[in-house]
Amino acid sequence: MQINLITSNLGKVKEFKTYLEPDIGVNHTEHEYRELRSDDPEEIAKEAAKRLAEELKKTVVVEDSGIFIKALKDFPGTCSKYFHVRVGLKGILKLMENIDDREATYKSAVAYCEPGKEPISFLGEEAGQVSKEIKGSHGFGHDPIFIPEGSQKTYGETENCENLKKFRKNAVEKLKKFLLEEKQ
Repeated sequence: MQINLITSNLGKVKEFKTYLEPDIGVNHTEHEYRELRSDDPEEIAKEAAKRLAEELKKTVVVEDSGIFIKALKDFPGTCSKYFHVRVGLKGILKLMENIDDREATYKSAVAYCEPGKEPISFLGEEAGQVSKEIKGSHGFGHDPIFIPEGSQKTYGETENCENLKKFRKNAVEKLKKFLLEEKQ
């Protein structure tokens, strides 16, 4: 069994392969696509998966994720990539200056869709804190400023952090369970 993962993020491809292979093969397709604007990552992922399944005429998997910072009213949330490209980690830390409440949640929504059918989504979440400085060079995205609950270190400081990240892993494991149980 194989999935067609549509993403331009090679870090996500690595994580999907870590969580799914060898049980489920991961075919990576880099294909630019527009995203729906919404505060709900599941809504974004489902809409993209439905559209891409029809456009590409094949079953696809799409993932949307972001860091939701409580003190910033869940910003950047589903705009995490857009915000990260424009102001980077330093921009987020600048916004967080003089803010004591550093609570954040990483969310990952994975959507699966077959052509002509409705998409199914799987949500994974992980609680943590935003660090006061950029730490480490492992992972990608917001990993150097996200400290997962129960840890003192950012994912950026953690070698092989893709093996520990719960938010995407939880979502992908729900997809895996669905594929292995429902699609057999």
